Amino acid sequence: MLKMRIWIDADSCPTLLREYLINCAKKHSFIINLVANHEITSNSENAKMLICEKEHDAADNYILNNANQNDIVVTRDILFAKRLVEKKITVINDRGIIFTNDNIEERLMERNFSINLSEIGLGGKKKNLYSPKELKRFSSQFEYELQKHITNEIYSIKI
Repeated sequence: MLKMRIWIDADSCPTLLREYLINCAKKHSFIINLVANHEITSNSENAKMLICEKEHDAADNYILNNANQNDIVVTRDILFAKRLVEKKITVINDRGIIFTNDNIEERLMERNFSINLSEIGLGGKKKNLYSPKELKRFSSQFEYELQKHITNEIYSIKI
């Protein structure tokens, strides 16, 4: 079993993505940690459900306090992603974007700009669809990052 852990900010994680990650965990023999403020059913021995208090950012804070630099975190939350990037933890969103020091500020500005447009009534209707197309983009990037982490872990053990 790998030392590396996969953390899922599960409160807003699309079902299609969650099912993919559970299957991926079975395939590669690792555990994913689903962290949320409520029960999210999972019928897999490779998925551990961690329920946090219903306070604002409780799940985020739990992940932040327990994840380390060898782990991968999946989240849609850009503010949370910034905190993880600052801790040098690999962060990927549900669309397959890896957040880094080089792109996180730009993503935050885009987020804030969209919020400002919405507040003055110029924001478009938000489509919150998650289709196989988005999953394919995510899975490609996630598999790449996963293999990179596995290789780093194996290499560090042999040294």
